[in-house]
Amino acid sequence: MTPDELKSFLDFKAEQYENTDFIETDPIQIPHRFSKKEDIEISGFLLSTIAWGNRTMIIRNGNKLMELMEEDPHRYILDFTSRDLEFVHRTFNSQDLEFYLRSLKNMYHTGGLEQAFSAHPEIEGMKGRIVRFRDYFLSVEHESRAEKHISSPLKNSACKRLNMFLRWMVRDAQKGVDFGIWKSMDASELYLPLDVHTSKNARKIGILSRKQDDWKALEELMGHLRSFDEKDPVKYDFALFGLGAFEKF
Repeated sequence: MTPDELKSFLDFKAEQYENTDFIETDPIQIPHRFSKKEDIEISGFLLSTIAWGNRTMIIRNGNKLMELMEEDPHRYILDFTSRDLEFVHRTFNSQDLEFYLRSLKNMYHTGGLEQAFSAHPEIEGMKGRIVRFRDYFLSVEHESRAEKHISSPLKNSACKRLNMFLRWMVRDAQKGVDFGIWKSMDASELYLPLDVHTSKNARKIGILSRKQDDWKALEELMGHLRSFDEKDPVKYDFALFGLGAFEKF
């Protein structure tokens, strides 16, 4: 396909898959249960944290998390005290969750989750925002094992789960999937949550050549996606993911 044909194809697929039917099989359905900003972003952050593996299992364990938090995430975070918790999702266990809740409590007493992603004073763009957030999140006392759950672009990670969470919070809510509740950053800054479906299909259609699914690959891919739509490049997440997840492209 020519660049124009490829853009038309991806635009069509993005439009096809970005609708409320997408929510039925995706972990984003859980933050959609809430209307309060803080409940949406807390539940969204925790769901994105465990978003690896089978999506049915992710949703099931996400529901367990919300039950543990008494279906009131913001209040639960503000009142949280260290306690024994029973939770496990793959390698994310009760000890990790206890640290996450303590760190979130610290954030909500010092400005909130959105503010934690403020621009970095030295590193530009989304890379800097993620680095700043990670430093802030890990400033609370924790076991070193918990750090593996917070990816860092400085270590060349594609930061799939954090980028997915940021897509949820920042992109416009007009189509009924993402929330658009964070106004401190623009959709043009976002990076696609690179996973096995998106990377495979991006290589298949010729917009990704790097073999590793890392930050360098993400930068390469985003260069192409921004050439198709500089204002909302991650809308193509729906196209690339949908082609693999639903069409076995």
